[in-house]
Amino acid sequence: MTAGTLPRAADRAAWRRAEEAARRSWRLVVALLIPVGLLAVVGLGAILSSSSVPALQNDLDSLYYFRRQLIWLAGGVAALAAAAFTPLRWWRRLAFPLFVGTVVLLVVVQVAGLRRGGAERWLSVGPMLLQPSEFAKPATVLFLATLVSRKEDSMHRFRDFLWPVALSVGVVGALVVSQPDLGTTLLIAAGGFAVLVASAAPLAFVLGGGAIGAAAAVAAAMISPYRWERVTSFLNLGADPLDTGYQAMQSLVALGTGGLFGVGLGASRARWSFLPNAHTDFIFSIVGEETGLAGSLAVVLLFIALTTAGTLVALRCRDRFGRLVAIGITTWLAAQALVNIGGVVGVLPITGVPLPFVSYGGSALLTELIGVGILVGIARQAPPPEPA
Repeated sequence: MTAGTLPRAADRAAWRRAEEAARRSWRLVVALLIPVGLLAVVGLGAILSSSSVPALQNDLDSLYYFRRQLIWLAGGVAALAAAAFTPLRWWRRLAFPLFVGTVVLLVVVQVAGLRRGGAERWLSVGPMLLQPSEFAKPATVLFLATLVSRKEDSMHRFRDFLWPVALSVGVVGALVVSQPDLGTTLLIAAGGFAVLVASAAPLAFVLGGGAIGAAAAVAAAMISPYRWERVTSFLNLGADPLDTGYQAMQSLVALGTGGLFGVGLGASRARWSFLPNAHTDFIFSIVGEETGLAGSLAVVLLFIALTTAGTLVALRCRDRFGRLVAIGITTWLAAQALVNIGGVVGVLPITGVPLPFVSYGGSALLTELIGVGILVGIARQAPPPEPA
């Protein structure tokens, strides 16, 4: 073998490694996008079926909510593409201004927010309603990941562990829980907890912080007797089937009516005012009623596939910041699906959080698709593993 052959052989080996890394990246991208696309299609079908009755009750066109969700979906797909092609270093630079902007919006909600269902969570922006607490989920993950990735070498000191958590999760959590929105607060905390677990912070600090956060959540629920009854009603749904247990009972009726293969698309009975919030928080009940156990399990499997893909993105990424962001976003989406489905089937408290990509809601859908776009970008930009 001549001396000139060695560089060419090394170049070919490096090219093959790069080609294989690119193939792995695109497989992860496809593994992320397929379940998200299918969930969005399921959501459109379920919203088309379940939203016509509340639209007519509000003197709106029967397709009003469906058309608005289509518009938000189109905008969300564009935002996903933009996020996917945004370099990781830009997200690190944007983390602080995005977080500050979110905090400002949350403060504005306290002053000039719209009150619905006993909570001030929305801002009116022309013809649109925005829910800033939804934007707080990815913004907090990005900001906390930025702080932690810069301080990982000193996270063994409690002071250096505490201030990033208090500045990010603590500030946003306090603003969101005061709306009040305990469910979204728990999801923000879940994303932050995942970032800390994946960081170099001592496990004792992370578990201690988690215990303090859990105690604060319980205290926030116990402050209001009505809220505490709503949170604990899943333990005995039959105790008050006409009030605190009503939604969960009607949800179980809808799911039971679906049987194995459902009553048929568009044939839901629960949507006729029997099940409140059928097109938002309880849309999984409509899916289960119309497509049965088979359809419900398919939706659960899609979320498992998405969570698995997001976890693989995090494991493959060798950039500290990218790894923390990927695990934080994946945990937020997985926890939100778990909390929503758990409340719908009566094994967890009803917290009022939407089912990702499926429930009606523009702000939620937009931020969820942006989160997936960031994951896609991390999958595309993650450097290949070191050669053996």
